[in-house]
Amino acid sequence: MNVFQKKYFAELLGTMLLVFLGCGTALFTNVDIVATAFAFGLSVVAMAYTIGNFSGCHINPAITFAAWLSKRISGFDAAMYVVFQFIGGIFGALLLYILIPETDGCNFGANLAPVDVAESLSGNTEYFLGTAFFAEVIFTFIFVLVVLAVTDEKQGAGNKAGFYIGLTLVLVHLACIGVTGTSVNPARSFGPALFAGDDYLSQIWIFLLAPMIGAALSAGVWALFTDKIKFSVNKQ
Repeated sequence: MNVFQKKYFAELLGTMLLVFLGCGTALFTNVDIVATAFAFGLSVVAMAYTIGNFSGCHINPAITFAAWLSKRISGFDAAMYVVFQFIGGIFGALLLYILIPETDGCNFGANLAPVDVAESLSGNTEYFLGTAFFAEVIFTFIFVLVVLAVTDEKQGAGNKAGFYIGLTLVLVHLACIGVTGTSVNPARSFGPALFAGDDYLSQIWIFLLAPMIGAALSAGVWALFTDKIKFSVNKQ
């Protein structure tokens, strides 16, 4: 296996284990918020120090998109990373499907806006879908901004970056699980949704699009911080 194949396989493996461990913990603990948050965060830490030297351990299309916008990765590599991340997410959900003896009614850790709550309170499902979309944008923005900061060549955290990224993901999950179940990662959402069924697939667009918008915003803000984008004021 050459170096190019290794980094793509690393992204597949890392995303698969992120979904398996994170979503698996959510399922087996009945979505215990603290346990689920730490499962996702610690999975990222573990993968960062396992596959980081091969691929950089993106295991998230939103991170890859921000890295590409920040010119840290080529367009070809970014596209291949995303493809293998989605495959990994599907494989992770497949492992859960095999492991769980009774799959009827199981959501496999898929994300969903609180539409039932919306209908019971006001009937305004659009409001709650909008809230879910905004939450995914803002929490992805926070998460990916930290990723860009701690992995920056000049101002980053070096070997401690994986730990800080994982800890940030714990925080993001603690804050966002009550709104969407926390995605901030299109590949993490897509695989489980395929197995969870139509209700979850009908909202998958939120968890595919919103994190990418958040990632783009984080790339723009980090470019401002690092003076890669400069504003000039013409004095008369």
